[in-house]
Amino acid sequence: MINEIKVFVPAHITGFFEIIPNSNPCLKGSKGAGITLDNGVITHTKIREGTGNMDIRINNKKEELNTIGLKTIEIIKKKYNLDLSSYDIIINHETKLPISAGFGTSAGFALGISFTLPSLLGINITYKQAGEIAHLAEISQSSGLGDVISEVYGGCVIRLKEGAPTNGVIDKIPITQPIYVITKTIGLLETSDIIENPIHQKHINESGSILLKRIIANPNINNFIKLSREFAQDTQLINPELQEILEIMDEETMGSSMAMLGNTAFALSYTPDTSIEKANITKINTTGIKYLKK
Repeated sequence: MINEIKVFVPAHITGFFEIIPNSNPCLKGSKGAGITLDNGVITHTKIREGTGNMDIRINNKKEELNTIGLKTIEIIKKKYNLDLSSYDIIINHETKLPISAGFGTSAGFALGISFTLPSLLGINITYKQAGEIAHLAEISQSSGLGDVISEVYGGCVIRLKEGAPTNGVIDKIPITQPIYVITKTIGLLETSDIIENPIHQKHINESGSILLKRIIANPNINNFIKLSREFAQDTQLINPELQEILEIMDEETMGSSMAMLGNTAFALSYTPDTSIEKANITKINTTGIKYLKK
């Protein structure tokens, strides 16, 4: 039995979306569009004989508030009727991105576990099945609705049908040349505070459903960033400090918007140049999840 696996999960920024409720968590989710990044989460999972200890860390530090990992393991145990009391499981997530800032890191943590732990336990599992586990963990924590399926496949993803990867349907906008993603985070935003709020839901769904039709009618990266900005303005989620950053980005790039859902400005550009101090610069990822050498 392999005793350790390492996997890379790209971060995901949602540009615009529509919340689709369902009592079945596999069918609950969102439609919309977003981009994945060459920055993300690297999960290193190890398993050995032991006494049932679970050590989950972020950047080698214990994070008591990160419940998504434990929930993902709980779902795996229940789904495959597992007794892990004779194993010790050690998981470390590495990320340079801020958490709760609109980068889909919680989905990255869940996917990092669902794409490593079953294999270490000798369970044969497909990409979609592993994605479903992560999606169920996300829905249970109200930490995301559409990040999982986007991060599995990578690219500029249009989510045509909501739900876990076993049920959802996506398409992609072709990325024909390297495109830089410039981001600046000014604070954190709890996803659950927005997606569980009826007033925010109304603004989000009214705008998101219209913009999805417009990106399908004209699927190109320039239209994506333009519609993303329209969504951010329609939903009235941009604060004055973020607005100032977006105005600077607009002058220097193809266009900019707010990461959904986080206090993060993002812009797309054909060059990595920016005057924004301490900005994070990466590229659009086109590969999705990939396994790494130990």
